[in-house]
Amino acid sequence: MTQRQLFLEHVAQTSETPLCFEVSKAEGVYLMNENGKKHIDLIGGISVCNVGHGNEKVKKAIHEQVEKYMHVMVYGEVIMSPQVEYAKALANHLPEKLNSIYFTNSGSEATEGAMKLAKRITSRTKIISFKNSYHGSTQGALSVMGSEYWQQAYRPLLPNVFQFEYGSQESIDAIDEQTACIILELVQSEAGVLVPDTNWLHAIRKKCDEMGCLLIFDEIQTAFGRTGNLFRFQTIEIIPDILLLGKALGGGMPMGAFVSSKMNMDAFTINPVLGHITTFGGHPVCCAAGKAGFDFLIENNLHKSVSKKEALFHSLLIHPAIKKINSCGLLMAIEFESYELNKKIIDQCILNGVFTDWFLFASNCLRIAPPLIISEEEIKDSCAIILTSIDEILNG
Repeated sequence: MTQRQLFLEHVAQTSETPLCFEVSKAEGVYLMNENGKKHIDLIGGISVCNVGHGNEKVKKAIHEQVEKYMHVMVYGEVIMSPQVEYAKALANHLPEKLNSIYFTNSGSEATEGAMKLAKRITSRTKIISFKNSYHGSTQGALSVMGSEYWQQAYRPLLPNVFQFEYGSQESIDAIDEQTACIILELVQSEAGVLVPDTNWLHAIRKKCDEMGCLLIFDEIQTAFGRTGNLFRFQTIEIIPDILLLGKALGGGMPMGAFVSSKMNMDAFTINPVLGHITTFGGHPVCCAAGKAGFDFLIENNLHKSVSKKEALFHSLLIHPAIKKINSCGLLMAIEFESYELNKKIIDQCILNGVFTDWFLFASNCLRIAPPLIISEEEIKDSCAIILTSIDEILNG
């Protein structure tokens, strides 16, 4: 049987029409298929591979750590230098009230931990989230995910979760003395890269302070330079009570985290003890890889060239079929008139040498979220392929 047949037979499928792109190698901003053909990766593992595929600094850190030790004990019980060093490196670039990092295996688990922490600290259960938001697929994260389409098959979910339109005054009015937390993305990525009004975010921060509830910022996709700053909250100058990280956090390895103050995190140590636990969270190899990727990002100032590269994409992607382009740094959504047209263009792009896909809540939009190391020449090449693919589909 071929690899494709084995994949379809034995690897659990999440859709009826998987891309079935067979990867033989990944390097820099390129993916190679089973025939060795190079494709410019405009997905970046869904904002994971910010420092590029096969980053030498990351690979070196992984190899060195594997030679020392891998898993030794569940999270939080023994001192492992990769955890300590990465936590300190992150804390050095975060505000004082975000000085304690709880490493998890994924962004979904980070969401779960953050919601538990908010309930534990406030002794409240009401949670506010937003329509067309995405915070993960585990049952707690699914409860605050903003789409009945994905929720309906798995009810009952968490009670006392209230969802509002992103950017609405109603969401602010709903924050009250019973609210444990409000959770939101600083850019609604899967809704087609929607950027909220900064004044609205400041109003939410103010209301949370007045009512004594926690503000959770989900930066799982937007952190680590993706939007032009190390973290998106730095741009809007609002500090959350809990910060969610994932995707690029692991430098290409699986990792998530929720971040808060030491005082808040200490709530997990009593009543009950082991208030939140994980076996593999903060795996030393993942932490070593993540820190190496984080160091590479900072040393090379990758985030500082994001705005220029974003502008280049905008200047080149001009076509009558493109209705508009939503973007925040190198997180971009190219809107077409329908999902059907978008899917045909995506398939043609892959055939022509650009790897891309669509958004969960904006299926008529083509995703652009390449590794931040992408060069201007590679941007020009990818845009040329996208425009050619559009023409081929329209004239086909």
